[in-house]
Amino acid sequence: MKILFVGDVFGSAGRRIVREHLPHVRESHQVDLTVVNGENAAGGFGITPNLAEDLFDLGADVITTGNHVWDKRELIDYMKSVPADSHDRPRRILRPANLQHGLPGYGVYEGAIAAGPNQGLPYAVVNLMGRVFMNGTNDPFHAAGQILNEIEKSSGAKTILLDFHAEATSEKVAMGWYLDGRVTAVLGTHTHIPTADERVLPGGTAYQTDVGMSGPYDSVIGVEKDLVLTRFVTGMPGKFEAATGNPKMCAALISCDPATGKAYKIQRLMLGE
Repeated sequence: MKILFVGDVFGSAGRRIVREHLPHVRESHQVDLTVVNGENAAGGFGITPNLAEDLFDLGADVITTGNHVWDKRELIDYMKSVPADSHDRPRRILRPANLQHGLPGYGVYEGAIAAGPNQGLPYAVVNLMGRVFMNGTNDPFHAAGQILNEIEKSSGAKTILLDFHAEATSEKVAMGWYLDGRVTAVLGTHTHIPTADERVLPGGTAYQTDVGMSGPYDSVIGVEKDLVLTRFVTGMPGKFEAATGNPKMCAALISCDPATGKAYKIQRLMLGE
C-alpha cells in the first residue's frame, strides 16, 4: 500500500507546484491514500473552503492543518457543516486534535481506501500539534494514546498516519519513538524546511522530522526574504507577504503492509517546476 503525504502548502506558489505535480505523482506511484497539509494555502496564513475544495479535486483524501487553522474565519462554518460520522469533504479537513476541548472541527478522520487493489481497507489520519514553543495545545502524547485506543474500538484501522505539527525537533523525534510500532507513519510539519532523516523505525513506523513546505524556496520559510531581513536587521515590525520564487513540492512517499499497517519504506520527494 502506498501513502503520499504532502508538506505545508504555502501560498499561490505552493498551490501551483502541487497542482503541477500531485496528479502525476499519485498516478506513477499508484498511491492509495493522499494526505496534504494545507494550513498555509491562503497567502501563507490559513486555508479557505474554496482552496480546500481545490486540493480535494487534485486528489487529496484528507487535509491536515496546524497553528494557522483559524486564520481564515470562513473555515469554521465549513468545518461545522458535517457531523462526526460523515465522510463528506468538510469532515476530511482536520485541525489538531489536542486543541482545547469544544473547538470546531475534528482532529481524526477514519475512512476507507476509495479505489484500487486496497479498496475498502480502513485507515485513519490523525492531526496533532506540539507544545514546545507552541500555544493553546494539550499534551500531544496523552492525546495520541487516547486516539489510538478510540481508533481500535471504532474502525480497527491498522494503517494510521500522524501529521505532527510541531516546532521542536526533540518533541517530534520523541513522538516518533513513542508511537513506533503503533502507527504507520509519524511525519513532522510546521518548520517548512525538509529534513534528511527519513527512516523506518524498528517497530515499523515511517518517520521524518519535517517533510518541508510545498511552496517558494527563494524565501525565508515562505515569506518574501527582504521583508524578513528588514525585521531581523532593524527590529522594526512589518507586514509579511508570501514569496513566489523557486517553488517546490515536498512530500513523503510511504510503502506499508496493508494487513498490518507496518511501513517498510519511506522516500523523500522534492519536485521543482
